[in-house]
Amino acid sequence: MELGAFSVSLAVKDIQASKLFYEKLGFTVFGGDQSQNWLIMKNGDHVIGLFHGMFEKNILTFNPGWDANARPLDEFTDIRKLQRRLKDRGISMLSEADEGTTGPASFMIADPDGNSILFDQHV
Repeated sequence: MELGAFSVSLAVKDIQASKLFYEKLGFTVFGGDQSQNWLIMKNGDHVIGLFHGMFEKNILTFNPGWDANARPLDEFTDIRKLQRRLKDRGISMLSEADEGTTGPASFMIADPDGNSILFDQHV
């Protein structure tokens, strides 16, 4: 099952301090808008998102339909199909994508330790 591009979305207390810290680790700003309290940073194929005031805990994020550079893929597993597969495997949804739609959508699950996992399709 192909889940899409992977990143870690970090709930940060001070986006500027976090940006400077991750720049010291070799990350560079790849996207986002610091004035809106969010940045996407990359170091090679490693992607992190810095989010101030948007959620309480860190989130593992998969983006079906994107490669590691946020470029649309020609072929990918649609988020609604992923959602159905996971539900068929007994995984409970915290939020669900509308099965009657196409294109961008998202759903969220949690692992046994309570870590949130977001599946967020932008294409």
